[in-house]
Amino acid sequence: MESNNNNKKQVNNIDKPKDVKSVLIRLSKYLYHVKGQLIIAVFLTVTSNVFALVGPMLSGYAIDAIEPGVGAVIFHKVFFYAAWMILFYILSSVFSYILSILMLRISQKVTKKLRDDLFAKLIHLPVGFFDTKQAGDIISRFSYDIDTISTSLSTDVVQICASIITVIGSFVMMVMISPVLVLVMLVTIPLSIGYTKYMSGKVRPLFRKRSEKLGELNGFVEEMVSGQKTIKAYTREQVVMEMFDTINENAVEAYYNSDYYGSIVGPTVNFINNLSLSLVTVFGALLYLFGHMTLGNISSFVLYSRKFSGPINEAANIVSELQSAAAAAERVFKIMDEEAELADFKGAHELKNISGNVELKDVSFGYNKEKMIIKNLSLYAKEGNLIAIVGPTGAGKTTIINLLMRFYDSDSGSIVVDEQDIKDVTRKSLRSSYAMVLQDTWVFHGTIFDNIAYGKENATMEEVVAAAKAAKIHSYIKRLPEGYNTILSEDGINISKGQKQLLTIARAMLIDAKILILDEATSNVDTRTEIQIQTAMRKLMANKTCFVIAHRLSTIQNADIILVVNQGNIVEQGNHKELMEQGGFYYKLYASQFE
Repeated sequence: MESNNNNKKQVNNIDKPKDVKSVLIRLSKYLYHVKGQLIIAVFLTVTSNVFALVGPMLSGYAIDAIEPGVGAVIFHKVFFYAAWMILFYILSSVFSYILSILMLRISQKVTKKLRDDLFAKLIHLPVGFFDTKQAGDIISRFSYDIDTISTSLSTDVVQICASIITVIGSFVMMVMISPVLVLVMLVTIPLSIGYTKYMSGKVRPLFRKRSEKLGELNGFVEEMVSGQKTIKAYTREQVVMEMFDTINENAVEAYYNSDYYGSIVGPTVNFINNLSLSLVTVFGALLYLFGHMTLGNISSFVLYSRKFSGPINEAANIVSELQSAAAAAERVFKIMDEEAELADFKGAHELKNISGNVELKDVSFGYNKEKMIIKNLSLYAKEGNLIAIVGPTGAGKTTIINLLMRFYDSDSGSIVVDEQDIKDVTRKSLRSSYAMVLQDTWVFHGTIFDNIAYGKENATMEEVVAAAKAAKIHSYIKRLPEGYNTILSEDGINISKGQKQLLTIARAMLIDAKILILDEATSNVDTRTEIQIQTAMRKLMANKTCFVIAHRLSTIQNADIILVVNQGNIVEQGNHKELMEQGGFYYKLYASQFE
Protein backbone atom coordinates (compact mmCIF):
# COMPACT_ATOMS: atom_id res chain seq x y z
CA MET A 1 0.00 0.00 0.00
CA GLU A 2 2.83 2.33 0.89
CA SER A 3 4.55 1.48 -2.40
CA ASN A 4 1.42 2.41 -4.33
CA ASN A 5 1.23 5.74 -2.55
CA ASN A 6 4.84 6.44 -3.40
CA ASN A 7 4.18 5.60 -7.05
CA LYS A 8 1.21 7.97 -7.10
CA LYS A 9 3.30 10.74 -5.61
CA GLN A 10 5.97 10.12 -8.23
CA VAL A 11 3.44 10.22 -11.07
CA ASN A 12 1.90 13.40 -9.71
CA ASN A 13 5.32 15.04 -9.57
CA ILE A 14 6.04 14.08 -13.17
CA ASP A 15 2.61 15.15 -14.46
CA LYS A 16 2.35 18.40 -12.53
CA PRO A 17 0.56 20.89 -14.82
CA LYS A 18 2.74 23.63 -16.25
CA ASP A 19 1.95 27.22 -17.25
CA VAL A 20 -0.54 26.87 -20.10
CA LYS A 21 -0.96 30.65 -20.21
CA SER A 22 2.64 31.16 -21.33
CA VAL A 23 2.20 28.49 -24.01
CA LEU A 24 -0.87 30.26 -25.39
CA ILE A 25 0.96 33.60 -25.35
CA ARG A 26 3.82 32.10 -27.36
CA LEU A 27 1.41 30.54 -29.85
CA SER A 28 -0.38 33.89 -30.22
CA LYS A 29 2.92 35.39 -31.39
CA TYR A 30 2.89 32.97 -34.30
CA LEU A 31 -0.71 33.95 -35.08
CA TYR A 32 0.39 37.60 -35.16
CA HIS A 33 2.32 36.85 -38.36
CA VAL A 34 -1.03 36.19 -40.08
CA LYS A 35 -2.96 38.97 -38.36
CA GLY A 36 -4.53 40.19 -41.63
CA GLN A 37 -6.11 36.82 -42.33
CA LEU A 38 -7.09 36.52 -38.67
CA ILE A 39 -9.04 39.77 -38.89
CA ILE A 40 -10.93 38.39 -41.89
CA ALA A 41 -11.50 35.14 -39.98
CA VAL A 42 -12.95 37.05 -37.01
CA PHE A 43 -15.28 38.95 -39.35
CA LEU A 44 -16.45 35.72 -40.98
CA THR A 45 -16.95 34.10 -37.57
CA VAL A 46 -19.05 36.99 -36.26
CA THR A 47 -21.12 37.28 -39.44
CA SER A 48 -21.76 33.54 -39.73
CA ASN A 49 -22.90 33.21 -36.14
CA VAL A 50 -25.04 36.37 -36.20
CA PHE A 51 -26.89 35.03 -39.23
CA ALA A 52 -27.38 31.71 -37.42
CA LEU A 53 -28.73 33.54 -34.35
CA VAL A 54 -31.49 35.20 -36.37
CA GLY A 55 -33.05 31.82 -37.18
CA PRO A 56 -34.68 31.00 -33.80
CA MET A 57 -36.25 34.46 -33.63
CA LEU A 58 -37.81 34.05 -37.08
CA SER A 59 -38.98 30.57 -36.06
CA GLY A 60 -40.89 32.11 -33.14
CA TYR A 61 -42.48 34.70 -35.42
CA ALA A 62 -43.57 31.93 -37.81
CA ILE A 63 -45.23 29.94 -34.98
CA ASP A 64 -47.01 33.00 -33.59
CA ALA A 65 -48.27 33.82 -37.11
CA ILE A 66 -50.41 30.66 -37.04
CA GLU A 67 -53.62 31.43 -35.10
CA PRO A 68 -56.47 28.94 -34.65
CA GLY A 69 -59.30 29.51 -37.15
CA VAL A 70 -57.43 31.98 -39.39
CA GLY A 71 -54.40 29.87 -40.23
CA ALA A 72 -55.24 29.81 -43.94
CA VAL A 73 -55.16 33.62 -44.03
CA ILE A 74 -51.85 34.03 -42.05
CA PHE A 75 -49.89 31.25 -43.77
CA HIS A 76 -48.21 33.71 -46.12
CA LYS A 77 -46.43 35.16 -43.06
CA VAL A 78 -45.28 31.69 -42.10
CA PHE A 79 -43.76 31.19 -45.53
CA PHE A 80 -42.28 34.69 -45.39
CA TYR A 81 -40.46 34.01 -42.10
CA ALA A 82 -39.47 30.51 -43.22
CA ALA A 83 -37.93 31.91 -46.43
CA TRP A 84 -35.89 34.40 -44.46
CA MET A 85 -34.79 31.62 -42.12
CA ILE A 86 -33.55 29.57 -45.06
CA LEU A 87 -31.72 32.58 -46.50
CA PHE A 88 -29.96 33.40 -43.22
CA TYR A 89 -28.97 29.77 -42.64
CA ILE A 90 -27.58 29.49 -46.19
CA LEU A 91 -25.53 32.67 -45.71
CA SER A 92 -24.30 31.35 -42.36
CA SER A 93 -23.20 28.08 -43.98
CA VAL A 94 -21.41 29.85 -46.83
CA PHE A 95 -19.48 32.07 -44.43
CA SER A 96 -18.65 29.05 -42.26
CA TYR A 97 -17.28 27.20 -45.30
CA ILE A 98 -15.10 30.16 -46.31
CA LEU A 99 -13.95 30.46 -42.69
CA SER A 100 -12.90 26.80 -42.52
CA ILE A 101 -10.81 27.15 -45.70
CA LEU A 102 -9.20 30.33 -44.37
CA MET A 103 -8.36 28.72 -41.03
CA LEU A 104 -6.72 25.81 -42.84
CA ARG A 105 -4.46 28.29 -44.63
CA ILE A 106 -3.69 30.08 -41.36
CA SER A 107 -2.83 26.82 -39.61
CA GLN A 108 -0.59 25.79 -42.52
CA LYS A 109 1.36 29.05 -42.29
CA VAL A 110 1.69 28.80 -38.52
CA THR A 111 2.77 25.16 -38.82
CA LYS A 112 5.40 26.07 -41.41
CA LYS A 113 6.70 28.87 -39.20
CA LEU A 114 6.82 26.54 -36.18
CA ARG A 115 8.73 23.87 -38.11
CA ASP A 116 11.11 26.46 -39.55
CA ASP A 117 11.87 27.85 -36.09
CA LEU A 118 12.22 24.39 -34.54
CA PHE A 119 14.58 23.20 -37.28
CA ALA A 120 16.60 26.42 -37.08
CA LYS A 121 16.91 25.89 -33.34
CA LEU A 122 18.07 22.31 -33.82
CA ILE A 123 20.72 23.42 -36.30
CA HIS A 124 22.16 25.82 -33.72
CA LEU A 125 22.03 23.45 -30.74
CA PRO A 126 25.35 22.06 -29.49
CA VAL A 127 26.44 18.52 -30.28
CA GLY A 128 25.96 17.63 -26.62
CA PHE A 129 22.17 18.02 -27.01
CA PHE A 130 22.01 15.32 -29.67
CA ASP A 131 24.30 13.06 -27.65
CA THR A 132 21.62 12.88 -24.94
CA LYS A 133 18.39 12.80 -26.99
CA GLN A 134 16.71 10.05 -28.99
CA ALA A 135 16.30 10.82 -32.68
CA GLY A 136 12.79 9.35 -32.62
CA ASP A 137 11.70 11.71 -29.84
CA ILE A 138 12.97 14.75 -31.77
CA ILE A 139 11.23 13.56 -34.95
CA SER A 140 8.03 13.05 -32.95
CA ARG A 141 8.03 16.73 -32.04
CA PHE A 142 8.40 17.68 -35.70
CA SER A 143 5.58 15.42 -36.87
CA TYR A 144 3.06 14.45 -34.19
CA ASP A 145 3.34 17.45 -31.88
CA ILE A 146 3.27 20.16 -34.55
CA ASP A 147 0.49 18.34 -36.44
CA THR A 148 -1.53 18.32 -33.20
CA ILE A 149 -1.02 22.08 -32.85
CA SER A 150 -2.02 22.59 -36.50
CA THR A 151 -5.23 20.58 -36.09
CA SER A 152 -6.15 22.55 -33.00
CA LEU A 153 -5.57 25.88 -34.73
CA SER A 154 -7.61 24.95 -37.80
CA THR A 155 -10.62 23.55 -35.94
CA ASP A 156 -10.63 24.14 -32.19
CA VAL A 157 -9.83 27.86 -32.35
CA VAL A 158 -12.72 28.47 -34.76
CA GLN A 159 -15.09 26.49 -32.56
CA ILE A 160 -14.05 28.40 -29.45
CA CYS A 161 -14.53 31.78 -31.16
CA ALA A 162 -17.88 30.71 -32.59
CA SER A 163 -18.94 29.41 -29.19
CA ILE A 164 -18.19 32.73 -27.49
CA ILE A 165 -20.25 34.68 -30.03
CA THR A 166 -23.10 32.17 -29.94
CA VAL A 167 -23.23 32.08 -26.14
CA ILE A 168 -23.27 35.88 -25.82
CA GLY A 169 -25.78 36.34 -28.64
CA SER A 170 -28.08 33.60 -27.37
CA PHE A 171 -27.98 34.99 -23.83
CA VAL A 172 -28.95 38.47 -25.01
CA MET A 173 -31.85 37.10 -27.05
CA MET A 174 -33.08 34.94 -24.14
CA VAL A 175 -33.04 37.93 -21.77
CA MET A 176 -35.12 39.87 -24.30
CA ILE A 177 -37.66 37.02 -24.51
CA SER A 178 -37.97 36.05 -20.82
CA PRO A 179 -35.61 37.06 -17.98
CA VAL A 180 -37.46 34.65 -15.67
CA LEU A 181 -36.59 31.60 -17.79
CA VAL A 182 -33.01 32.83 -18.02
CA LEU A 183 -32.74 32.65 -14.22
CA VAL A 184 -34.13 29.10 -14.32
CA MET A 185 -31.63 28.03 -16.96
CA LEU A 186 -28.67 29.67 -15.22
CA VAL A 187 -29.10 27.36 -12.21
CA THR A 188 -27.08 24.62 -13.94
CA ILE A 189 -24.44 26.89 -15.58
CA PRO A 190 -22.10 27.13 -12.52
CA LEU A 191 -22.20 23.34 -12.25
CA SER A 192 -21.23 22.96 -15.91
CA ILE A 193 -18.41 25.55 -15.73
CA GLY A 194 -17.04 24.17 -12.46
CA TYR A 195 -16.96 20.61 -13.77
CA THR A 196 -15.25 21.67 -17.02
CA LYS A 197 -12.60 23.63 -15.11
CA TYR A 198 -11.94 20.71 -12.77
CA MET A 199 -11.57 18.23 -15.63
CA SER A 200 -9.25 20.58 -17.54
CA GLY A 201 -6.75 20.50 -14.69
CA LYS A 202 -7.03 16.70 -14.54
CA VAL A 203 -6.70 16.08 -18.28
CA ARG A 204 -3.83 18.45 -19.13
CA PRO A 205 -0.99 16.43 -17.50
CA LEU A 206 -2.41 13.22 -19.01
CA PHE A 207 -1.99 14.60 -22.52
CA ARG A 208 1.50 15.80 -21.72
CA LYS A 209 2.37 12.28 -20.59
CA ARG A 210 0.79 10.88 -23.77
CA SER A 211 3.10 13.02 -25.93
CA GLU A 212 6.13 11.94 -23.89
CA LYS A 213 5.28 8.24 -24.19
CA LEU A 214 4.77 8.58 -27.94
CA GLY A 215 8.22 10.17 -28.20
CA GLU A 216 9.72 7.25 -26.25
CA LEU A 217 7.94 4.78 -28.53
CA ASN A 218 9.19 6.52 -31.69
CA GLY A 219 12.72 6.65 -30.31
CA PHE A 220 12.72 2.92 -29.48
CA VAL A 221 11.31 1.94 -32.88
CA GLU A 222 13.88 4.12 -34.66
CA GLU A 223 16.70 2.44 -32.73
CA MET A 224 15.41 -1.07 -33.36
CA VAL A 225 14.86 -0.50 -37.08
CA SER A 226 18.40 0.82 -37.54
CA GLY A 227 19.82 -2.07 -35.49
CA GLN A 228 18.00 -4.98 -37.15
CA LYS A 229 21.16 -6.78 -38.25
CA THR A 230 22.60 -6.69 -34.75
CA ILE A 231 19.31 -7.87 -33.24
CA LYS A 232 19.15 -10.84 -35.59
CA ALA A 233 22.84 -11.63 -35.22
CA TYR A 234 22.44 -11.94 -31.46
CA THR A 235 18.99 -13.59 -31.74
CA ARG A 236 17.47 -10.93 -29.49
CA GLU A 237 14.16 -10.77 -31.34
CA GLN A 238 12.16 -12.08 -28.40
CA VAL A 239 13.82 -9.74 -25.92
CA VAL A 240 13.24 -6.74 -28.21
CA MET A 241 9.61 -7.72 -28.66
CA GLU A 242 9.14 -7.90 -24.91
CA MET A 243 10.75 -4.49 -24.49
CA PHE A 244 8.53 -3.08 -27.23
CA ASP A 245 5.45 -4.61 -25.60
CA THR A 246 6.28 -2.79 -22.36
CA ILE A 247 6.92 0.56 -24.04
CA ASN A 248 3.90 0.14 -26.32
CA GLU A 249 1.70 -0.79 -23.37
CA ASN A 250 2.83 2.35 -21.55
CA ALA A 251 2.02 4.44 -24.61
CA VAL A 252 -1.39 2.78 -25.05
CA GLU A 253 -2.15 3.26 -21.35
CA ALA A 254 -1.21 6.94 -21.60
CA TYR A 255 -3.45 7.30 -24.66
CA TYR A 256 -6.30 5.49 -22.91
CA ASN A 257 -6.08 7.57 -19.75
CA SER A 258 -5.97 10.89 -21.61
CA ASP A 259 -8.75 9.96 -24.05
CA TYR A 260 -10.87 8.34 -21.31
CA TYR A 261 -10.94 11.38 -19.07
CA GLY A 262 -11.15 13.70 -22.07
CA SER A 263 -14.12 11.82 -23.57
CA ILE A 264 -16.26 11.77 -20.41
CA VAL A 265 -16.26 15.57 -20.22
CA GLY A 266 -18.57 16.05 -23.21
CA PRO A 267 -21.33 13.59 -22.24
CA THR A 268 -21.37 14.84 -18.63
CA VAL A 269 -21.70 18.47 -19.66
CA ASN A 270 -24.34 17.45 -22.19
CA PHE A 271 -26.34 15.79 -19.40
CA ILE A 272 -26.17 18.98 -17.32
CA ASN A 273 -27.36 21.00 -20.33
CA ASN A 274 -30.26 18.61 -20.95
CA LEU A 275 -31.23 18.98 -17.29
CA SER A 276 -31.29 22.73 -17.83
CA LEU A 277 -33.50 22.29 -20.92
CA SER A 278 -35.96 20.18 -18.91
CA LEU A 279 -36.31 22.92 -16.30
CA VAL A 280 -36.83 25.54 -19.02
CA THR A 281 -39.56 23.43 -20.66
CA VAL A 282 -41.48 22.96 -17.39
CA PHE A 283 -41.34 26.61 -16.34
CA GLY A 284 -42.03 27.81 -19.89
CA ALA A 285 -45.21 25.73 -19.99
CA LEU A 286 -46.33 27.31 -16.71
CA LEU A 287 -45.68 30.82 -18.05
CA TYR A 288 -47.66 29.99 -21.19
CA LEU A 289 -50.62 28.75 -19.12
CA PHE A 290 -50.69 32.05 -17.19
CA GLY A 291 -50.44 34.06 -20.38
CA HIS A 292 -46.96 35.49 -19.84
CA MET A 293 -45.45 33.91 -22.97
CA THR A 294 -46.58 32.84 -26.43
CA LEU A 295 -45.81 29.49 -28.03
CA GLY A 296 -43.49 31.27 -30.44
CA ASN A 297 -41.57 32.83 -27.56
CA ILE A 298 -41.22 29.45 -25.85
CA SER A 299 -40.05 27.86 -29.10
CA SER A 300 -37.51 30.63 -29.71
CA PHE A 301 -36.29 30.49 -26.10
CA VAL A 302 -35.80 26.71 -26.25
CA LEU A 303 -33.85 27.04 -29.51
CA TYR A 304 -31.71 29.81 -28.05
CA SER A 305 -31.12 27.76 -24.90
CA ARG A 306 -29.88 24.92 -27.08
CA LYS A 307 -27.60 27.34 -28.91
CA PHE A 308 -26.45 28.67 -25.54
CA SER A 309 -25.71 25.27 -24.02
CA GLY A 310 -24.51 23.65 -27.26
CA PRO A 311 -21.26 25.68 -27.50
CA ILE A 312 -20.56 24.96 -23.83
CA ASN A 313 -20.95 21.27 -24.62
CA GLU A 314 -18.73 21.62 -27.70
CA ALA A 315 -16.14 23.49 -25.68
CA ALA A 316 -16.12 20.62 -23.20
CA ASN A 317 -15.70 18.13 -26.05
CA ILE A 318 -12.65 19.92 -27.44
CA VAL A 319 -11.04 20.40 -24.02
CA SER A 320 -9.15 17.15 -24.58
CA GLU A 321 -7.92 18.36 -27.98
CA LEU A 322 -6.85 21.71 -26.55
CA GLN A 323 -5.04 19.97 -23.72
CA SER A 324 -3.29 17.73 -26.24
CA ALA A 325 -2.29 20.77 -28.30
CA ALA A 326 -1.01 22.57 -25.19
CA ALA A 327 1.06 19.52 -24.20
CA ALA A 328 2.42 19.26 -27.75
CA ALA A 329 3.29 22.96 -27.79
CA GLU A 330 5.12 22.59 -24.47
CA ARG A 331 7.28 19.84 -25.95
CA VAL A 332 8.05 21.93 -29.04
CA PHE A 333 8.85 25.04 -27.00
CA LYS A 334 10.98 22.97 -24.65
CA ILE A 335 13.43 22.36 -27.50
CA MET A 336 13.22 26.00 -28.57
CA ASP A 337 14.15 26.99 -25.01
CA GLU A 338 17.24 24.80 -25.00
CA GLU A 339 20.48 26.73 -24.78
CA ALA A 340 21.95 27.19 -28.22
CA GLU A 341 25.62 26.67 -28.90
CA LEU A 342 27.49 29.46 -27.16
CA ALA A 343 27.83 32.46 -29.41
CA ASP A 344 31.26 33.61 -30.48
CA PHE A 345 32.83 36.28 -28.33
CA LYS A 346 32.04 39.80 -29.43
CA GLY A 347 35.62 40.35 -30.44
CA ALA A 348 36.08 36.95 -32.09
CA HIS A 349 37.88 37.12 -35.41
CA GLU A 350 38.03 34.77 -38.38
CA LEU A 351 40.78 32.21 -38.64
CA LYS A 352 42.45 32.89 -41.98
CA ASN A 353 45.49 31.74 -43.90
CA ILE A 354 46.43 29.08 -41.39
CA SER A 355 49.37 26.75 -41.89
CA GLY A 356 48.16 23.93 -39.60
CA ASN A 357 50.14 24.14 -36.35
CA VAL A 358 47.95 22.79 -33.56
CA GLU A 359 48.78 22.74 -29.86
CA LEU A 360 46.91 21.57 -26.77
CA LYS A 361 48.10 23.10 -23.50
CA ASP A 362 47.17 21.39 -20.22
CA VAL A 363 43.66 20.62 -21.48
CA SER A 364 41.18 18.99 -19.09
CA PHE A 365 37.61 18.03 -19.96
CA GLY A 366 34.74 15.83 -18.83
CA TYR A 367 31.24 15.37 -20.24
CA ASN A 368 30.23 15.02 -16.62
CA LYS A 369 32.03 17.53 -14.42
CA GLU A 370 32.37 14.91 -11.71
CA LYS A 371 34.28 12.54 -14.02
CA MET A 372 37.09 14.01 -16.11
CA ILE A 373 37.99 12.14 -19.30
CA ILE A 374 40.90 14.32 -20.45
CA LYS A 375 43.33 15.39 -17.75
CA ASN A 376 46.10 17.98 -18.28
CA LEU A 377 46.65 16.88 -21.89
CA SER A 378 49.39 18.62 -23.86
CA LEU A 379 50.50 17.88 -27.42
CA TYR A 380 51.96 19.71 -30.38
CA ALA A 381 51.17 18.93 -34.03
CA LYS A 382 53.42 20.65 -36.53
CA GLU A 383 52.05 21.65 -39.93
CA GLY A 384 52.19 18.83 -42.47
CA ASN A 385 52.53 16.11 -39.82
CA LEU A 386 50.44 12.98 -39.70
CA ILE A 387 49.43 12.59 -36.08
CA ALA A 388 48.02 9.20 -35.09
CA ILE A 389 46.05 8.91 -31.86
CA VAL A 390 45.78 5.39 -30.50
CA GLY A 391 44.67 3.80 -27.28
CA PRO A 392 42.05 1.53 -25.74
CA THR A 393 38.32 2.25 -25.93
CA GLY A 394 37.27 5.08 -23.64
CA ALA A 395 40.79 6.48 -23.40
CA GLY A 396 39.63 9.86 -24.78
CA LYS A 397 40.65 9.68 -28.45
CA THR A 398 37.37 10.89 -29.97
CA THR A 399 37.01 13.43 -27.16
CA ILE A 400 40.23 15.07 -28.36
CA ILE A 401 38.67 15.51 -31.80
CA ASN A 402 35.50 16.96 -30.26
CA LEU A 403 37.62 19.54 -28.46
CA LEU A 404 39.66 20.39 -31.57
CA MET A 405 36.46 21.10 -33.50
CA ARG A 406 34.89 22.97 -30.54
CA PHE A 407 31.93 20.61 -30.43
CA TYR A 408 32.69 20.92 -26.74
CA ASP A 409 34.80 23.51 -24.91
CA SER A 410 37.53 22.38 -22.57
CA ASP A 411 37.03 22.93 -18.85
CA SER A 412 40.58 24.19 -18.45
CA GLY A 413 43.66 24.74 -20.54
CA SER A 414 43.71 26.02 -24.11
CA ILE A 415 43.83 24.80 -27.69
CA VAL A 416 45.82 26.90 -30.12
CA VAL A 417 45.87 26.88 -33.92
CA ASP A 418 48.71 28.88 -35.43
CA GLU A 419 49.23 30.64 -32.08
CA GLN A 420 45.56 31.67 -31.93
CA ASP A 421 43.34 30.39 -29.13
CA ILE A 422 40.36 28.71 -30.77
CA LYS A 423 38.01 30.39 -28.27
CA ASP A 424 39.04 33.75 -29.72
CA VAL A 425 38.07 32.85 -33.30
CA THR A 426 34.66 32.23 -34.84
CA ARG A 427 33.44 28.65 -34.84
CA LYS A 428 32.60 28.84 -38.54
CA SER A 429 36.11 29.82 -39.55
CA LEU A 430 37.62 27.24 -37.18
CA ARG A 431 35.53 24.35 -38.47
CA SER A 432 36.07 25.46 -42.06
CA SER A 433 39.78 24.92 -41.43
CA TYR A 434 39.13 21.20 -40.89
CA ALA A 435 38.05 18.40 -43.18
CA MET A 436 36.54 15.60 -41.13
CA VAL A 437 35.58 11.98 -41.78
CA LEU A 438 33.85 10.07 -39.01
CA GLN A 439 33.43 6.38 -38.37
CA ASP A 440 29.64 6.91 -38.52
CA THR A 441 29.26 7.78 -42.18
CA TRP A 442 26.52 10.19 -43.26
CA VAL A 443 25.18 10.56 -46.77
CA PHE A 444 21.90 12.19 -47.76
CA HIS A 445 19.22 11.64 -50.38
CA GLY A 446 20.69 13.07 -53.58
CA THR A 447 23.17 12.34 -56.33
CA ILE A 448 26.64 10.98 -55.70
CA PHE A 449 27.99 14.24 -57.13
CA ASP A 450 26.00 16.30 -54.58
CA ASN A 451 27.19 14.10 -51.72
CA ILE A 452 30.87 14.45 -52.59
CA ALA A 453 30.56 18.18 -53.32
CA TYR A 454 28.61 18.79 -50.07
CA GLY A 455 31.37 20.72 -48.31
CA LYS A 456 32.44 22.90 -51.22
CA GLU A 457 30.16 25.33 -52.99
CA ASN A 458 30.32 25.48 -56.80
CA ALA A 459 32.53 22.41 -57.02
CA THR A 460 33.14 21.32 -60.59
CA MET A 461 32.77 17.82 -61.96
CA GLU A 462 36.52 17.69 -62.56
CA GLU A 463 37.21 18.43 -58.88
CA VAL A 464 34.70 15.84 -57.72
CA VAL A 465 36.11 13.19 -60.05
CA ALA A 466 39.66 13.94 -58.85
CA ALA A 467 38.58 13.51 -55.23
CA ALA A 468 36.76 10.27 -56.07
CA LYS A 469 39.82 8.90 -57.82
CA ALA A 470 42.01 9.76 -54.85
CA ALA A 471 39.53 7.99 -52.58
CA LYS A 472 39.58 4.91 -54.86
CA ILE A 473 35.85 4.99 -55.58
CA HIS A 474 35.81 6.51 -59.08
CA SER A 475 35.82 3.14 -60.84
CA TYR A 476 32.86 1.95 -58.76
CA ILE A 477 30.89 5.12 -59.56
CA LYS A 478 31.57 4.77 -63.29
CA ARG A 479 30.11 1.25 -63.23
CA LEU A 480 26.76 2.61 -62.01
CA PRO A 481 24.11 3.21 -64.71
CA GLU A 482 23.87 6.94 -64.00
CA GLY A 483 27.48 7.42 -62.85
CA TYR A 484 27.88 10.53 -60.70
CA ASN A 485 24.19 11.34 -61.24
CA THR A 486 23.10 8.15 -59.44
CA ILE A 487 20.58 8.98 -56.73
CA LEU A 488 21.45 7.69 -53.26
CA SER A 489 18.50 6.68 -51.14
CA GLU A 490 18.02 7.92 -47.59
CA ASP A 491 21.19 7.26 -45.57
CA GLY A 492 22.67 5.55 -48.63
CA ILE A 493 21.07 2.18 -47.96
CA ASN A 494 21.41 1.24 -51.64
CA ILE A 495 25.22 1.12 -51.39
CA SER A 496 27.51 -0.76 -49.00
CA LYS A 497 28.89 0.72 -45.80
CA GLY A 498 32.41 0.62 -47.20
CA GLN A 499 31.35 2.54 -50.31
CA LYS A 500 29.62 5.13 -48.13
CA GLN A 501 32.84 5.56 -46.21
CA LEU A 502 34.82 6.08 -49.42
CA LEU A 503 32.30 8.74 -50.49
CA THR A 504 32.74 10.63 -47.24
CA ILE A 505 36.52 10.39 -47.61
CA ALA A 506 36.23 11.82 -51.15
CA ARG A 507 34.07 14.62 -49.70
CA ALA A 508 36.81 15.48 -47.20
CA MET A 509 39.51 15.35 -49.88
CA LEU A 510 37.61 17.88 -51.97
CA ILE A 511 37.69 20.52 -49.25
CA ASP A 512 40.66 22.85 -49.33
CA ALA A 513 41.36 22.54 -45.60
CA LYS A 514 44.70 22.75 -43.83
CA ILE A 515 43.80 20.15 -41.20
CA LEU A 516 42.27 16.73 -41.78
CA ILE A 517 40.61 14.61 -39.08
CA LEU A 518 39.93 10.92 -39.63
CA ASP A 519 38.06 9.24 -36.78
CA GLU A 520 38.19 5.52 -37.60
CA ALA A 521 37.45 6.64 -41.15
CA THR A 522 38.67 3.46 -42.84
CA SER A 523 37.21 0.91 -40.45
CA ASN A 524 34.74 -0.35 -43.07
CA VAL A 525 37.17 -0.91 -45.95
CA ASP A 526 39.60 -3.74 -46.49
CA THR A 527 43.26 -3.39 -45.56
CA ARG A 528 44.48 -3.22 -49.19
CA THR A 529 42.06 -0.39 -50.04
CA GLU A 530 42.95 1.34 -46.79
CA ILE A 531 46.64 1.36 -47.68
CA GLN A 532 45.82 2.70 -51.16
CA ILE A 533 43.69 5.46 -49.64
CA GLN A 534 46.41 6.43 -47.20
CA THR A 535 49.00 6.57 -49.98
CA ALA A 536 46.72 8.82 -52.04
CA MET A 537 45.92 10.94 -49.03
CA ARG A 538 49.58 11.46 -48.20
CA LYS A 539 50.08 12.94 -51.66
CA LEU A 540 46.85 14.93 -51.52
CA MET A 541 47.46 16.24 -47.98
CA ALA A 542 51.03 17.40 -48.52
CA ASN A 543 51.91 20.27 -46.17
CA LYS A 544 48.65 19.72 -44.27
CA THR A 545 48.19 18.51 -40.72
CA CYS A 546 46.34 15.23 -40.36
CA PHE A 547 44.89 13.67 -37.21
CA VAL A 548 44.06 9.98 -37.47
CA ILE A 549 42.29 7.86 -34.88
CA ALA A 550 42.81 4.18 -35.66
CA HIS A 551 42.41 0.85 -33.93
CA ARG A 552 44.32 -1.10 -36.61
CA LEU A 553 47.83 -0.06 -35.64
CA SER A 554 49.31 -1.59 -38.78
CA THR A 555 47.75 1.25 -40.81
CA ILE A 556 49.50 4.10 -38.98
CA GLN A 557 53.09 2.84 -39.01
CA ASN A 558 54.09 5.72 -41.31
CA ALA A 559 52.72 8.41 -38.98
CA ASP A 560 55.11 11.22 -38.07
CA ILE A 561 53.95 11.17 -34.47
CA ILE A 562 51.94 8.53 -32.64
CA LEU A 563 50.21 9.69 -29.47
CA VAL A 564 49.32 6.84 -27.14
CA VAL A 565 46.39 7.89 -24.98
CA ASN A 566 45.26 6.04 -21.88
CA GLN A 567 42.77 7.31 -19.29
CA GLY A 568 42.94 10.83 -20.67
CA ASN A 569 46.71 11.15 -20.63
CA ILE A 570 49.39 10.79 -23.29
CA VAL A 571 51.43 7.95 -21.88
CA GLU A 572 53.79 7.59 -24.86
CA GLN A 573 54.77 9.65 -27.85
CA GLY A 574 56.98 9.03 -30.87
CA ASN A 575 57.04 7.26 -34.23
CA HIS A 576 56.29 3.57 -34.73
CA LYS A 577 59.89 2.42 -34.60
CA GLU A 578 60.71 4.37 -31.45
CA LEU A 579 57.61 3.18 -29.60
CA MET A 580 58.22 -0.45 -30.55
CA GLU A 581 61.79 -0.23 -29.28
CA GLN A 582 60.54 1.13 -25.94
CA GLY A 583 58.46 -2.02 -25.42
CA GLY A 584 55.82 -0.10 -23.45
CA PHE A 585 52.07 0.39 -23.72
CA TYR A 586 52.09 0.86 -27.51
CA TYR A 587 54.18 -2.26 -27.98
CA LYS A 588 51.63 -4.29 -26.02
CA LEU A 589 48.73 -2.83 -28.03
CA TYR A 590 50.51 -3.59 -31.31
CA ALA A 591 51.54 -7.08 -30.29
CA SER A 592 48.03 -7.95 -29.10
CA GLN A 593 46.69 -7.44 -32.64
CA PHE A 594 49.02 -10.08 -34.05
CA GLU A 595 48.95 -12.69 -31.30
